[in-house]
Amino acid sequence: MLEKRLILGGGGGGGGKRRKEGNKSLAETRIRRNIFIITILVAFGVGVKGIEPVLSPPVAQALTIGTRFRPPEPTPDETASRGGIRERLNVGIIMPMTKFMLRKYQGQVRTGLKMFDNKLGSKYSFGYSEFIQQQLPINPSPTKILDTLCDKFLPMNVSAIIYTTKDERFGRNTASSQYFLQLAGYLGIPVIAWNADNSGLEQASMSGLRIQMAPSIHHQAAAMLSILVRYQWHAFTIVTSHIAGHSDFVQTVRDQVHQYRDTQDLSKPNIKFTIIDTVLLNQGDEDLAVVVDSEARIMLLYSTSEEARHIMRAAEKLGLTGKNYVWIVTQSVVGPSEVAPSDFPVGMLGVHFDTDDFALQEALVTTVRIFGYGVINFLSDARNEHLSLNPQLSCEGHTNARWALGSTFYRYLKNVSVPYDKVYDNLDSKREDRHNVVEFLQDGTRKDVELKIMNLRPGGGSGNSKKWEEIGTWNSWEPEGVTINDIVWPGHQHVPPPGVPEKFHLKIVFLEEPPYISLASPDPVTGQCSANRGILCRIATEVMMSNVTNSTLAQQNSTYFQCCSGFCIDMLQKFSAELGFTYDLFRVEDGKWGTLEVRNGYKWNGLVAELINHRADMALTSFKINSERESVIDFTVPFLESGIAIVVAKRTGIISPTAFLEPFDTASWMLVAFVAIQVAALTVFLFEWLSPGGYNMKVAPPTDHKFSLLRTYWLVWAVLFQAAVHVDCPKGFTARFMANIWAMFAVVFLAIYTANLAAFMITREEYHDLSGIEDHRLQNPFFKKPPFKFGFVPFTNTETILAKHQPEMFQYMRQYNKSSITDGIKSIKKGEHDAFIYDATVLDYRVGQDDECTLLTVGSWYHMTGYGIAFPRGSKHTPQFNERLMSYKDNGDMERIQRFWLTGACKPKKQNKRASEPLALEQFLSAYLLLLTGVLLALVLLLLEHAYFKYVRGHLQKTDKGGCCALVSLSMGKSLNFRGAVIEAHNKLLRHRCRDPLCDTHIWKVKHDLDMARVKIKQLEKELESHGVKPSRKFAPSLRS
Repeated sequence: MLEKRLILGGGGGGGGKRRKEGNKSLAETRIRRNIFIITILVAFGVGVKGIEPVLSPPVAQALTIGTRFRPPEPTPDETASRGGIRERLNVGIIMPMTKFMLRKYQGQVRTGLKMFDNKLGSKYSFGYSEFIQQQLPINPSPTKILDTLCDKFLPMNVSAIIYTTKDERFGRNTASSQYFLQLAGYLGIPVIAWNADNSGLEQASMSGLRIQMAPSIHHQAAAMLSILVRYQWHAFTIVTSHIAGHSDFVQTVRDQVHQYRDTQDLSKPNIKFTIIDTVLLNQGDEDLAVVVDSEARIMLLYSTSEEARHIMRAAEKLGLTGKNYVWIVTQSVVGPSEVAPSDFPVGMLGVHFDTDDFALQEALVTTVRIFGYGVINFLSDARNEHLSLNPQLSCEGHTNARWALGSTFYRYLKNVSVPYDKVYDNLDSKREDRHNVVEFLQDGTRKDVELKIMNLRPGGGSGNSKKWEEIGTWNSWEPEGVTINDIVWPGHQHVPPPGVPEKFHLKIVFLEEPPYISLASPDPVTGQCSANRGILCRIATEVMMSNVTNSTLAQQNSTYFQCCSGFCIDMLQKFSAELGFTYDLFRVEDGKWGTLEVRNGYKWNGLVAELINHRADMALTSFKINSERESVIDFTVPFLESGIAIVVAKRTGIISPTAFLEPFDTASWMLVAFVAIQVAALTVFLFEWLSPGGYNMKVAPPTDHKFSLLRTYWLVWAVLFQAAVHVDCPKGFTARFMANIWAMFAVVFLAIYTANLAAFMITREEYHDLSGIEDHRLQNPFFKKPPFKFGFVPFTNTETILAKHQPEMFQYMRQYNKSSITDGIKSIKKGEHDAFIYDATVLDYRVGQDDECTLLTVGSWYHMTGYGIAFPRGSKHTPQFNERLMSYKDNGDMERIQRFWLTGACKPKKQNKRASEPLALEQFLSAYLLLLTGVLLALVLLLLEHAYFKYVRGHLQKTDKGGCCALVSLSMGKSLNFRGAVIEAHNKLLRHRCRDPLCDTHIWKVKHDLDMARVKIKQLEKELESHGVKPSRKFAPSLRS
């Protein structure tokens, strides 16, 4: 019939009709194909995710295709409304297919209408005749659903549809409900639903214009978590079948868990729930096996009742239904009957709401009244005065495919807030503490929801009968949520199970390594560890313990027991508290980490051997994960990342012999020495030479003139370094001005130099700045003499990695091995080793805890890996610890432990109150080296001076006739002529004072001879002048003096 209506959309000429039919053949084929696909999908119980592609444009066209639009004929009431009589406000209503209960359902509709007196305001009539009724079977086909919409509801212009079912089969019927709600949402027609299988609806079908009167899966999940809160069960596993809506159930539980963790949400207590696992069952036995190996003791089950029977049988075989396991199930498992399958274990808990005929009849009354009050809200808004609630939709014509006013009308329905006495007739039967108004959330679900808490108990009859009994309620409007009375717990216990695994015992082996595990002596009197010293751990061997007769005395003896503390101990205590286990902590007897010894017949030693031989259940310390170890034991996920690093010692170096030169770079010193000084000296000398008041080159220099080029250099150097020495100043004004300019330059230069010199004279710390394992000093240790010395600790991960990846380096450094990292640190601090290689995080800790602050890690980390907790191969405890480690990383607990134990800087124990230390001789060595260099240069100059007087002066006397050498050096000039010798002798005589008469007589004689020589020279000069020869004036001034 549907195909006929879609093809024969109206009357008309046969030829035109046939042409239209030919043009639509392709559309008809697509429609038939999609309808067939819908039927097949629904037949196999595919949910909305499978049906949704069918609701593509071809199906949408099925609601609108036709040759021309034929509006429905107006009814007499509608015709009368044009004359002032109220319009009809039609409502579609779907009820279950039944013959015996139909009259009761219809009677409940009339009961609901009594509240409105067959009218809604002055505009619409609202009586029994306005309800367009349709009964649908349990599993209606898509064709039946389309017929209901196209033949029953759309022609009557229904403003809303009331959808009620009480079936809980969660199969094809649920898919049909989803299909119907999707079509209604596509058309824009609001739906007020009360369907018992509401919890099975996918989220996609909830996105339409739907008001849901029955409790949703969100309410059920909230009620289940309220039970967990009441009994302090904070860890659970979600188990679901492939029931429709299973993914939404899982997501809803996750959202609820997040709300409990949200500290800003004050409506819920702040609780950290842990979802241990989410199990989607395909094969019961195989899929539930993961629950057996986990720590889950609380299970939230979402499935159909029939599927739950198979799940419980499989759980019983696996031991998951004993006294320590609690199963909390949804309404879909509890079902409408109080009689439960015999496969269900006693003590199950469930959430439930009534879905029988009485509940359906009450729902019919409430849905009718909710619709009526929604229309009243719509009409009370003046903006809607001229708007009609008649959609005018049809499956047969090119009319609107969606009611534009539907979304607006839906908001008025959703915003209904009606007192209970206006909605429920039997208010006395309701609980006194019930919420007093009917309201809806933004998604169209009820705000005021009450769920029953059910408990599975023995039936009391013959056989193994069991039944569900109500033991409490959950109310959505109450902060506490749930109220529960007496419960029969699993295994017929009278107290709730703890919700966590029973305590188990572990033998844990360790090897100390600060800061992960540190050892300290216990109290010698009590044999116990104080709060800040950790927990008691055994360090004695099995042989030693076999001879112990008094364990109390042994605990007081530090050779048998000590206190363990550190990063790993904090983790262990946290694990123990949350997983509920006890433990014995003992030290590995051979003191090795665990490597494969080739010389011992390829056998494992250390921690690995303890696990392989099952002498320990777990190894906990800074245990590095590598491929060799993973091949024989199991590791958890890494709880901390690390690598291989290098530690070196900082040494106090001496001040460089060239420290006095370091305030300026080479270019600056060159500029001062070869430019500034030379220019200054030459310009001062040149200005003195050319100045009228200075040295006159045209005549012989005056006797009192004491300025030369070398004395100019002496002046420049003395001014530059502010030397308090005697200098000869130039006489010329220009030369003196230039000397003052140079003095200003010297002040600035010396200020900069001394300011920077203090920084370079400070003692510096020296260390080997290695770039990493690939550094050339490690790869080629013989590049210097003596060779570069570095080592490692044997039988560790460092040894394994270096032997595998750096064989040549490994063979060299074996001669410098140390038995422990403590010995290695001591060796580099004493200078026996240049560097030491070990685990990076341990070295960082040692550097931070060094009392003298002389250690330093250098270079990049090599071969990054992580520390893990180790278990024997196939241990059942590995998944539990993995889950805990992941949760500690997510919630920040691991970061807090790490920050407490692994951060900090070194703090020297020796605190000196003085601002600085006195300089030792070696720290001031550069100054002495400078003085020594000057003495050596002075000796060289002395030798040069003797060589000059012995070998050079005679030659210069013959060539230096004009006294030019005096321009360079006055001393040199005096040594080359008689005048200089005379002047020098005269000066000596003037300064000389004799101590005895003989010396005075000798001096008097010399002076007399000198005077006679002068008289003789004057006579000779006169004779020469008489003969017309002018005597030379070279010696005239000296003779006159």
